[in-house]
Amino acid sequence: MAQAFREKGLSYLIVGPFAIVLAFPFYVMVITAFKNQTEFYDTSVTPYWFGKHSPTWANASYLFHHTEYPTWLANTAIVGACVVAITLLLAVPAGYALARLAGRVGQSLGVGIFLTYLIPPTLLFIPFFAVIRQAHLTDSMWSLVLVYPSFTVPFSTWLLMGFFKTIPQELEDAARVDGASRLKTLTRVVFPISIPGILTVVIFSFSLVVNEFVYAFTFISPSDQKMVSTGVYTDLIRGDLPEWGAIMVAALIPSIPLALLYNTFLDRFIAGFTGGAFR
Repeated sequence: MAQAFREKGLSYLIVGPFAIVLAFPFYVMVITAFKNQTEFYDTSVTPYWFGKHSPTWANASYLFHHTEYPTWLANTAIVGACVVAITLLLAVPAGYALARLAGRVGQSLGVGIFLTYLIPPTLLFIPFFAVIRQAHLTDSMWSLVLVYPSFTVPFSTWLLMGFFKTIPQELEDAARVDGASRLKTLTRVVFPISIPGILTVVIFSFSLVVNEFVYAFTFISPSDQKMVSTGVYTDLIRGDLPEWGAIMVAALIPSIPLALLYNTFLDRFIAGFTGGAFR
């Protein structure tokens, strides 16, 4: 008992400082989100606590009643859901095919697909803009549904390919011997075992949609079509007077569900990322 207590205490002693450092930005966000606007420019007030004024909901009220933030949240959720669906629809069969059906060629193709993910967005937004204009999707959030899979699908395919390789081939062979078709083998044997990898793809793809800025800023101008990442930047910074309180509220709201999502599925997320590390 004493040995276990000492080991746990040592773990907390090592991890504790890292947790404090990582949690500090969220603490500052929360304090700033509920501060009075006048305290942001008062040098006598510490930025890490409230000053003369008590916490206020004025920043959140301004964000929801004087900007189109709810619309930005809805646009982000819609685009994120569509991109995740498209990514799964393309990456899951492609990753399985590269892992099982292509033999040694699959590894080379997988690396080639992954390399396309490494191309900087600054090199692609001009040709993508031409494609979007031809598709008549200029200044529409649906242009992002068309563009975002270009970098979510390659990485997700490479990730799932490594994960599918960790699933023993004997499980599929046994199902085929029992009379199951390849499709039934996939749906009843392979995919249930692949839940950690699939969840990793879902979390990764949705996080990219929430955080992506270059394409969303380049392709969309109307405020009612913007995403959270660009709407906060363009509509809450007026000249040299940023609405710091509203900005912190706007950043805090989407970060909470993402943090809960990562925390809830942390074990599966790590398993999905490291599934193919030793293959």
